[in-house]
Amino acid sequence: MSAEAPAVPGDVPEVDTPARIAARRAAGWTFALVSAGGVVMTLDVTVVNVALAAIARDLGAGLHQVQWTVSAYSLAFGALLLTAGALSDRIGRRSVFVAGITLFTLASALCGLAPDAGTLVAARVAQGLGGSMVFAPALALIAAVYEGADRRRAIATYAAIASAAGALGPVVGGVLVELVGWRWIFLINVPIGVAVVVGALTRMPALRPQDTQRKLDPLGALLAIGMLLSLHYPLVMGPDVGWTSPRVLIPACVGVVLLVALIASQRRPGAMLDLELLRIPALSGAAVLGFLARMSSLGVLVFTTLWLQRAAGGSPLQVGLRLLPLTGSLLVVGMFMARLQARFSAAPLVSSGFALQGAGLGLLALGAAVPQAQWALSFAGLVLMGAGGAVLFPPLMGVAVGVVPADRAGMASGLTNACYPLGTATGVALFGAVFSSRLGATLSAGPLPAEAALHTRTAVETGQFDAVEPALVPLAHAAFANAYLAVCLAAAGVCLGGAVLALRVLSHPASRALRPAVREPSLSLKESP
Repeated sequence: MSAEAPAVPGDVPEVDTPARIAARRAAGWTFALVSAGGVVMTLDVTVVNVALAAIARDLGAGLHQVQWTVSAYSLAFGALLLTAGALSDRIGRRSVFVAGITLFTLASALCGLAPDAGTLVAARVAQGLGGSMVFAPALALIAAVYEGADRRRAIATYAAIASAAGALGPVVGGVLVELVGWRWIFLINVPIGVAVVVGALTRMPALRPQDTQRKLDPLGALLAIGMLLSLHYPLVMGPDVGWTSPRVLIPACVGVVLLVALIASQRRPGAMLDLELLRIPALSGAAVLGFLARMSSLGVLVFTTLWLQRAAGGSPLQVGLRLLPLTGSLLVVGMFMARLQARFSAAPLVSSGFALQGAGLGLLALGAAVPQAQWALSFAGLVLMGAGGAVLFPPLMGVAVGVVPADRAGMASGLTNACYPLGTATGVALFGAVFSSRLGATLSAGPLPAEAALHTRTAVETGQFDAVEPALVPLAHAAFANAYLAVCLAAAGVCLGGAVLALRVLSHPASRALRPAVREPSLSLKESP
């Protein structure tokens, strides 16, 4: 990908000097390395879902216990994003990126070699911490080496690749589990991680922080990590232990207290966070809209996977293949996003993306209500879902790093990225409550005894239709379809709200006047932060 801005009629063509050629080459390497890191980080959010049964069987653990391999990664990943983004502005974005990839690679090796479930969960925590250090400075790294239309193209391509990787997780997981075993969903990260580390150290420009006098803020960092972890944990645990459980209420209250303490601690010179950035409507709006977008996309994906698993007879590979319309439309539409961003501002693009996702969710709901047309409606719905994600995420990412000063781009990137896992967890929790409530209501309305209804509900919630009494399978399928329909309609409502909000908060001129990138002397490959 070229970093050279497109020529403007009447301008004198710029001569390709050795410095410009080196800058373009460095930009290409930066994009490739950041994208490779983004792919493996995003894959590991969803790739494990289809392997849980195999992991539980091999390690002799309960399915509920190994589900923490998903939750542990998500919790650690979300907790460190804000701190990692701010840290990258102080000590250097490449330094944080390389440290994150290194930690993630070592943790992946430990995951693949884990002798028991406890070791696997601990290694997944380390993976999540490393992943957050890779993701937090990603947008700032791309924004620093591209400008103008090339920056828009780079961010759009990065967003499409990362989003497609998340949707491809079940496909990759299904293939690896069925062909070579579940351990390779982690071990495959090791050679990729090593290659990215070597490439980053030798090919990625060392972007020296502009303000080298800014000191670290340990108190702010600890408060930010504790706050995000305390707010994320109840969302993960709520569906399992109940929303009134002390395991949910106590961390939630702690999270609110830590949030207040964090805000109070950052109202001083040299603080980790620049709270003034939140006064920029486009930036705070992009963070909220990113939260809603993840709610309505990845927050629904777990239930869509269960829905497709029922139709595919439980095969992980078949489930992954049935998600290809979503992945394909993400990639195809993503190829055209740079052109769309050159013609339209962020507000209509993001609003249209939410509208496409809402329409896709409506078709998925219709497919659940009309079994005869389920395949065609599901296919069309997944295509629209993917297209919507491809349209709305690149402008949001561009706004996040385009409306802040250059030396705060890492913080802005970390702030918006921190909202993504929280949006996913909130979506899973909120729609999980809708799903469970509608499922229970449908089963309880029938003539089933309470014990039989509870057993059927537990099996259906995890997609284990083979554990349902044969005579009750038709009822279980009908209850599942009814519950999935309710989830899709609720998510479509979130999309509607996102579409309206985007038109309000991103119509501010700051959301369109993207900051021009300035190539600084610090782009020398010989310098290090």
